[in-house]
Amino acid sequence: MKDKVLRAYADTENIMDRTKRESENSKKFAIQSFAKSLLDVADNLDRASSVVKESFAKIDAANDTSGAVPLLKTLLEGVEMTEKQLAEVFKKFGVEKYDPINEEFDPNRHNAVFQVPDETKSPDTVAVVLKAGYMLHDRIIRPAEVGVTIKAG
Repeated sequence: MKDKVLRAYADTENIMDRTKRESENSKKFAIQSFAKSLLDVADNLDRASSVVKESFAKIDAANDTSGAVPLLKTLLEGVEMTEKQLAEVFKKFGVEKYDPINEEFDPNRHNAVFQVPDETKSPDTVAVVLKAGYMLHDRIIRPAEVGVTIKAG
């Protein structure tokens, strides 16, 4: 009888531990689909920032008769602030961006889109990152889209 009581107690403890673990995981990953939806917004902000920086670099500030330089500067500052704020919110909730450049290709973390012949790096190395990957705590919510090296020839 004592053995049965001890087993029942152990089973109850195991069930309570498993329930607690599952509850914590549910809380931890509840925002996964919401966060995943915002990743395209983060990508678009990054692209906008890059385009404005390129345009800003092409304009000759000394000969700016149209007044575009201050407008582009203000636009760039606004986009960069928004991008920074979104990154801070992501970080607060456990969403983290990762850049896998020069990592060995891992199909769990990377989505290979194309191959690049490159003798300077070992085959199956991430050479180009088209889209950064994102993790929610320790879970990949979007693999990085990458170009992977192959042997030339």
